[in-house]
Amino acid sequence: MSIDKNDGMVVGVEKSLRHIEAIIKQKGREILGDYAITPPQFIALQWLFELGDMTIGDLSNRIFLACSTTTDLVDRMEKNKLVVRVKDPKDRRVVRIHLLPEGERVIEEVIKKRQHYLEGVLGNFSENEIAFLQSTLKKLHDEMKEK
Repeated sequence: MSIDKNDGMVVGVEKSLRHIEAIIKQKGREILGDYAITPPQFIALQWLFELGDMTIGDLSNRIFLACSTTTDLVDRMEKNKLVVRVKDPKDRRVVRIHLLPEGERVIEEVIKKRQHYLEGVLGNFSENEIAFLQSTLKKLHDEMKEK
């Protein structure tokens, strides 16, 4: 597909994705209102949930925050018993952030609520439309990771 021939389509896809992202962000903030965590804390907890223990540097790179900002964020999450710092058994100089059961519970609940919201949004879609949407979004994600 040539971008020149499909400029209007690319513009439309970009606009739709931007609008969808804004709605997801807003709905996510509404859901987080029931919990004592901020959106950046949620993003950090999600990465820990998906990838496991990380150093402050690794987590900073994932959430696009400075190490000092991430350190403050982890301090607050540690106070709320969502995470704990643990020394790496192979190298005691390395400290990793570990997700605690309370952090895992919060992430699982929030994700369930987000999925429930999406289920309602997709209520008028057929199974075929949902399958096509899922495969197309996966393909888009895969292409974006490569570029």
